[in-house]
Amino acid sequence: MSGEKIRLIERSWDLSKGAPVFTVRGRYSARGWTEWTQGFQYGSAILQYDATGAVEFLELGRSRTVGLMAPHLSHFGVHDHGFNNVSTYGNLLRLMNEGRIPENEWERNFYQLALKVSGAVQARRWSRIQGGDGFIYSFNGPHSLFVDTIRSLRSLALAHKLGHALKEENDSTVSLLERLKAHARATATWSVYYGEGRDSYDVRGRVAHEAIFNTNDGNFRCTNSQQGFSPFTTWTRGLAWAICGFAEQLEFLRATGDEEITPLLLKAARATSDFYIEDASCADGVPYWDTGAPNLHKLRDWQARPADPCNDQEPVDSSAAAIAAQGLLRLGNYLGKAGRRYWQAGLTVLDALLGEPYISDHPRHQGLILHSVYHRPNGWDFVPRGRKVPCGESTMWGDYHAREAALYMLRVAEGLPYLAFFT
Repeated sequence: MSGEKIRLIERSWDLSKGAPVFTVRGRYSARGWTEWTQGFQYGSAILQYDATGAVEFLELGRSRTVGLMAPHLSHFGVHDHGFNNVSTYGNLLRLMNEGRIPENEWERNFYQLALKVSGAVQARRWSRIQGGDGFIYSFNGPHSLFVDTIRSLRSLALAHKLGHALKEENDSTVSLLERLKAHARATATWSVYYGEGRDSYDVRGRVAHEAIFNTNDGNFRCTNSQQGFSPFTTWTRGLAWAICGFAEQLEFLRATGDEEITPLLLKAARATSDFYIEDASCADGVPYWDTGAPNLHKLRDWQARPADPCNDQEPVDSSAAAIAAQGLLRLGNYLGKAGRRYWQAGLTVLDALLGEPYISDHPRHQGLILHSVYHRPNGWDFVPRGRKVPCGESTMWGDYHAREAALYMLRVAEGLPYLAFFT
């Protein structure tokens, strides 16, 4: 089913439109904001090959990566390098490292060079803050720290692992690992709440989509939200990015042997995962789009029963569930016996996504996972006739992360090498 969705998009997509973002009446459409989803499109083909061995998907993913992804490597205007470039160049290099595709010196060098450039470009997007740290700022500008970017740290991680560094003025050398750790530290400190009295809405594990800093002196000013309902509620996809990003960075830092910030990242990973399980998701592990969505209270006792994607009050976001599922599984694996709760929660979420009403089995629908939303405040998502809120559609990141989580579980189930971006 996943493979056929990839074929449907490839047969019909007009490259002049840019990257596909979400479906409208079952067909993928573009939505210009920033080009952050093309890596998920071609990365999905590479994951399909990884899972099935079907060479057509390897050739599709490889040819499209070589032919179309170059502009993303030198894109100084976005914070999404880990999404676009690790999902494509990174997956291809990983497959070669695992012996899943033939060794080829020039091909290996090409992927490595691409990832080195991507990591350095991402790291150059830097704002300094109080205490000497800093962060990779979002497309909103140097004042803006997005919680999403915790998962784009993969670009810095891979470039560092390949022996690369950022060169600044006068040939000064900037460690990509140190920038990775500084950004992770800033995200864990300012984007995540711990129930320690930070403000009147300090609930342990709650996440702010955006943290705002004074660019003159580097001081933190306030929280904000671009895609959530408010700065003081939790946009659940932002929460999911945090869960997955912190878990992956914990795995990476353990593998590198540099665990200086592990206690802080583990605190953040546990807090966000607990909040997702206890406060943000329904009984099946699927959340609505924001924990403070204005009509959510009308869905009485919504946490005590499975999510209802066809209700008339607030939309479900299955893409948040797909991202969170992988993060919960990784955190559970990382913690071993102490992580059983997170491992089981990840299984529950993935089980819900891979069945009714989320799996998209209509032969002409191009999406794989239904009931995903992009930007509820801007009203960008399609509302079917006769409905009051968006439902029944898919997003490129929701489909990609469902595939990635399924591949992760496939490898665990079959005793294959552990799936990690840095292998």
